[in-house]
Amino acid sequence: MNTFLDRFLALPAGYSEGHFGGRRYGVSIASSADGRRRRLYAEELGGKDHVSLNLYLLASGKPLLKPCEMPRAKVIDFVMGFEPAP
Repeated sequence: MNTFLDRFLALPAGYSEGHFGGRRYGVSIASSADGRRRRLYAEELGGKDHVSLNLYLLASGKPLLKPCEMPRAKVIDFVMGFEPAP
């Protein structure tokens, strides 16, 4: 989970585009005012796929990953494999 968390927190805030699995995606990253909740929504550009998750940074120091109506493995794979465009 630490590698996933590092990778997720390194993604640029706001809107960006990049590639995952040979396809282009538009990705939006937003965080709550206190920075303890981060949201990712990714949509395949010109396709039908999407990825959506909330990540909560708990007071205990442990992250809580909540995928939105999709398997946990799908959101982890996306975050680990997504390459933002320069």
